[in-house]
Amino acid sequence: MFRHLMQVEYLIPLLSYLIGSIPFGFLLVRTSEGKDIRTFGSGNIGATNVFRKSRIAGILTLLLDAGKGYFAVVLARWLGGTESWLAVAAVAAIAGHVFTVWLRFKGGKGVATGCGAFLALSPLAVLTTLVLFLVVLITTRYISASSIAATAFFPLWAHLYNVPAPVIGWAALGALIIVGKHHQNIRRLLSGTENKFVIGTRPKTQAGL
Repeated sequence: MFRHLMQVEYLIPLLSYLIGSIPFGFLLVRTSEGKDIRTFGSGNIGATNVFRKSRIAGILTLLLDAGKGYFAVVLARWLGGTESWLAVAAVAAIAGHVFTVWLRFKGGKGVATGCGAFLALSPLAVLTTLVLFLVVLITTRYISASSIAATAFFPLWAHLYNVPAPVIGWAALGALIIVGKHHQNIRRLLSGTENKFVIGTRPKTQAGL
């Protein structure tokens, strides 16, 4: 009945943004250690930086950040959104994570959230993206390079798997936001000063998911 009173679809971007803006990495470190993750390592609230602080918290951050992206799209579908609206929900969740209102619009880099969001839209494209992520990571040991490459190629995989054009367009926008958020990592990669990811070490900087 509520859907007949107003266009519920127009609430999708706002709800998705608010879901995406929940800073799980920040909250987990704050509640478990009473510290601000933004003062540690790369200063990012994403899973990679949280993982350096606490392995368990890092894994939980990864799952929760991906989960909120997935949930935003599922909620949009429940509200009756079309494929285009679902894609809008995915990008809004990414934007919420990257520009979270709760931390003065300074958040994470959106990789995990984007992965979860588009998993609900195109599972095969996301799985192919994860394979590329792992290949680049194993080859270079740069999480930042892996994240950038995987994100940049996602719209192509979506196209090859016959995902609707509007979804691909929104996916391209989401990819642009994520890659743009990695601008510092890109500069470090080009200058050869980016730190490689090695389990058991705590480098000063690295890409955050």
